[in-house]
Amino acid sequence: MRHFRLLVVGNGVSAYGSYLNMVALNVFIYEVTDSALAAGIFMAVRLLTSVVSGFVSGRLVSAYDRKRLMVGADLTQCVAMVALLIAPDAGRAGLLYVLAVVTGFCSTLSGVSLRSAIPEIVGPELRLRANSLLATGRSLAMIAGFASAGVVVAQLGYVAAISLDAASFAVSASVLLSLPLRTRGEKEAADGAADAGEKPRRLGAMLLLRAAPVLAVMIVVRAADGLGSSSHNVALPVYSSSLDPSHPATFVSQFWATWAIGNIVMQQVIGRWAGRGGRQGPGERAFAIGACVMSAAFIVVFAGLPTGVAVAAALVAGMADGLTEIAYVTRLQAAPDEQRGRLFGLSASVENTGFGLGMLVSGALLDLYSPLTVVGLLHGFAIVLCAGMFVVLIRQARSGKSAAGHDTTPKAAGAEAETKTEPKPEAQPEPPVRQDPPSVESEAEAR
Repeated sequence: MRHFRLLVVGNGVSAYGSYLNMVALNVFIYEVTDSALAAGIFMAVRLLTSVVSGFVSGRLVSAYDRKRLMVGADLTQCVAMVALLIAPDAGRAGLLYVLAVVTGFCSTLSGVSLRSAIPEIVGPELRLRANSLLATGRSLAMIAGFASAGVVVAQLGYVAAISLDAASFAVSASVLLSLPLRTRGEKEAADGAADAGEKPRRLGAMLLLRAAPVLAVMIVVRAADGLGSSSHNVALPVYSSSLDPSHPATFVSQFWATWAIGNIVMQQVIGRWAGRGGRQGPGERAFAIGACVMSAAFIVVFAGLPTGVAVAAALVAGMADGLTEIAYVTRLQAAPDEQRGRLFGLSASVENTGFGLGMLVSGALLDLYSPLTVVGLLHGFAIVLCAGMFVVLIRQARSGKSAAGHDTTPKAAGAEAETKTEPKPEAQPEPPVRQDPPSVESEAEAR
C-alpha cells in the first residue's frame, strides 16, 4: 500500500489541476470571447467529449497498459495547457475548444484506467480500502481546487492559474512513472496487446451485464443519480440568490463545504472498516439505500427549512454520496480484468450522459418551476429507481433461500428413507450421477 499512497497523492495533485481549470478556464474563455454563449459551448464540448470518450477509453484500457495510458493522459493535458499559454492572443479562442476536447477525453481515460487497475495494483482483497483512500484524495483536491481558483485568478492572473494546472499534470505523470505498478492481470499482460485487443470483443461488458442484471441496474441508477445531481447543481445558485440576494454565494459555499465534509467522513469510516477486516465492500443493498438517502437529503436542502437543517441535510447527502460511490466502484471492480475496462468506460459514458441531459432539463424547468420542484422531480425519479432496485434485491434473496430450502428437504427425506430400508441382496449399486460444470453465465452472475 505504500506505493499506492504515493499514487493517491499524485492523483490528488492531478485532480486539483482538473478542478482548478474547471473554474479558471470557464472564466478565461468568457474574458477572451466576451460571450456567455462561447463559455456554454466550451462546457458542452467538454461534456460531450467525456460521454463519447467513455466507450473509447474502455477499448483502450482493455487493450493497452493502463499505467502508460494514465501517464500519456497527464502529459497530453500538460502540453495542451502550455500550448494555450504560448499561443498568440488571436488564436487562443479557437484553441480553447481544442483544449475542451483534450481535457474531456484525457480526464475520462485517466479515470477509467485507474479505477479498472486498482484490483491489480493492490490486490482484490484491498480494493475497498484503496477506493476509500483514492476518493478521499480526490475530495480534498476538489475542495482545494474550487477554493483556490478564485484567489489564484484574482491575485496572480490566468497565466499563473494555467501554469499551475500544467504543473499539476506534470507532477502526476512523474509520480506514476516513478512507481513500480502492475496495472493489468498477469495473464492479460503475458498475452500482449494484440491478443488483449481481441478478448474484450469476445468477453465484452454487455455479456457480463446480461449475466448479472443487478450490475446493469446499478449502472442505470448511477445515470439517474447524474440526472439528479445536475438538478441541484443548476438550482443551487438560483435558490441561494432567493435566500440572500445581497450575498448569493453564501449558501452555495456552506452547502458544498458541508457536503464535502460528509463525503470525506464517510470515506474515512469505510476505509477504517476495511482496515479492520471489511473486504467485500458495502454491497448492492447499501448502494440502493445510500442512493435513496442521498437524493432525499438533496431534496430537503431546497425545502425552505432553516439554514441549520439545510446544512445538516447537505452533510447527510455528502455521507450518502460517499457510501454509494465506494460501493459502486468496488462492485464494478469485482468483474474479471478483461471486462473491467469496458464496464468502467460504459459507466463513465452513462454517468456523463445523465449529468449532461440533466443540465439541459433542469435549466429549462427552472424557467417555469421552483428549485424545489425541479430538484424533487429529478431526484425523486432516482429514488423510485433505487427503491425498485432494493425490492428486487430483497425478492432475489428470499427466492434464493426458499429454493435452497426446497432443494435440501427432499434430499434429507430420501437420505432418511435410505437408512431405514434394507437393500435387497441382488440390488446393484447405482452409477454416480454426472454433474455438468456450471455455465459461464451462472458463474458470472454468482460474481
